[in-house]
Amino acid sequence: METIEWWARLDSDARAWLIAHNGEAVSPEVLSKIVAAGGAVTSSAWWVGESGPDGFFLADEAVDWIETAANDDSD
Repeated sequence: METIEWWARLDSDARAWLIAHNGEAVSPEVLSKIVAAGGAVTSSAWWVGESGPDGFFLADEAVDWIETAANDDSD
């Protein structure tokens, strides 16, 4: 599985939010932190999901990646 390249550059609050709200629309604050960390949300990167009236969502593969990363951190 590929690495989400911007994950390591996020602050701990943003990572904690993504873990706690995994699969939900990304909050505007966290989305701006992803962009600042180098995540191009308008790209065709594998982790980019849907964006619409309900907000920006990570792709299913990214949701799975974050779950795995969270489990690895808690070991």
